[in-house]
This record gives sequence, C-alpha cells and structure tokens, in this order.
Amino acid sequence: MVCSLAHMTDLGAFLRGRREAVTPAQVGLPTSARRRTPGLRRAELAILAGVSVEYLTRLEQGRDRHPSMQVLAALADALGLSAQERLHLRGLAKVAGGGGGLICAGLEPPAREVRPTVQALLLRLEPAPAYVANRLTDVLAYTSGFERLAGPVGLLDADPPNLARYTFADTRARNAYPQWDLVADERAATLATAIGPDDPHRTELVDELTVVAGASFAARLAAATVPNRTGTERFTHPQVGELRLAYETLDLPDADGQSLVVYLPADDATSTALDQLNGRRPGALRPVPHASRRSA
Repeated sequence: MVCSLAHMTDLGAFLRGRREAVTPAQVGLPTSARRRTPGLRRAELAILAGVSVEYLTRLEQGRDRHPSMQVLAALADALGLSAQERLHLRGLAKVAGGGGGLICAGLEPPAREVRPTVQALLLRLEPAPAYVANRLTDVLAYTSGFERLAGPVGLLDADPPNLARYTFADTRARNAYPQWDLVADERAATLATAIGPDDPHRTELVDELTVVAGASFAARLAAATVPNRTGTERFTHPQVGELRLAYETLDLPDADGQSLVVYLPADDATSTALDQLNGRRPGALRPVPHASRRSA
C-alpha cells in the first residue's frame, strides 16, 4: 500500500488562529475595551460550540488529536468557517489522528464506470432527464436532457458530480430545490442505507459532510429511513422556472450499487418547459398521468 501525507499543518494552531481572528461582535457577544485577548476567549468559543474549555485547550495545544466529526462541525459553526476552511479543518484533524490524512492507493473507490448497455439505454431515454449514480451519489453518466436541466444550477460542476455534496455543501442547491428539506432528507437516507456502511470511501464522504454542512446533515443522517424510489420532485430552473418532475429509481444488477433515475414531467406546464429546454416540438415529453403527489 502506497501512501502519502496530504497535509502537515497543525490542527491546534489553525483552531487557535481562527479563534483569535473572530471578534465577539461577529458572533453576537458583547465587546469590552478591557479585552486583552485578540478575538474570542477560549471560554467564549467553548460555550458557542458546546464543548468544555478543558477540551478546547487540549485541542489547541495538540494534546487531543482525535476530535469527532460532530465536535469539528460545532467548532466550524461557532467560528463561522467557510466551506473551504471546513474542508481544511477536517483534513488537519485527519492528519493529527495519524491516518485520515493519508491518501492510500490500496483502497479502491466504488466503481465509476457505467456498462455500455446502460450507456446505450441512456441514449434511448433522450430527451428525458436521466442519470446513473452510485451508492455514494456520484453521478456517473447522464442524458443531454439531464445536462440541460441540472447544468445551469451547478449540479454538474464537480468531477465527478455528487448529489449529496451538492445538496448540502453548495449554496445554489437551496434555490434549485424549492423543497430543499425533503430533498436533503432523501440524500441523507441514500447514504445512510448504502450498501457497505463500513466502506472507507462512504465514511470519507459522510465525515466531510458532517463537518461542511454541520447539524443540517448530521441530524438527517441519524434520523434517516429508507429513501423513496419514486415520487415527484420540485426543481427550479433559471431559464424556465419551477418544474414538477415525476421520478423513478431503478437499481442496476451487478453494478456496484448503481441506480438509474429517470425524470418525466408531472404536469403540462413542466412538459412544455422541458420541450423548450430541449428544443423539441411541443409534446415530445408528455406529462405522466396521475403522477405521484409525494414530493421531494
């Protein structure tokens, strides 16, 4: 197994530096001319994050190198860290723990290849929006109809695109999903019930989102049930407005937990909007009769 260190910066120094850079006013605390400590006092940050002063002291002094993802998320929330800073904080914690900061070539991720027959099936589904995702919600392949739907909202920007990461870590998702809470529940449920819960790559994504998204992700993951395989999803497109999309989720056999998700218009207005996006004649995508009223 070939491994290399990803970071060498000190976790305690980063936490201390960020604490000293945050003013009391930024977190709603009263200010005083007699303050000698730059930024927040340890006691103030400890209260905001819900940890003890002693524990925070051990973290900053490097005497505790194994903070949980929940503690990191609480500290990140209290310090108002950006998404990039949260990722950096998580990386430093993994290095401090003596293993998480290692990139190990011997650990294979879930397959990201789609069988040729599945690719051919996607072509047959045009112009309907459809995609194939793995158990980590990585989007592996998609129709041009899905690209025209999801591309303008930034869902396909990453390589590979990831549905859970977009939903919880990309601010654009709140605008794309009018019922964001329902979609977030579904994404968390997909990860919670994924095959292979001990898969280190699944753990990697869950830990990342626990820190980056904080309580909005962690609480949903803990309360997750079985995700819906069919329903109606509301989606806002910057060009054609809000859409109601009926979806079906089909598990692919012998494909490492991959699923095919197909969207069809749930009403006439959505049918017209999708035809407009795809440059097709009206009626190319007809609305699904009596589409499910369950929305996500």
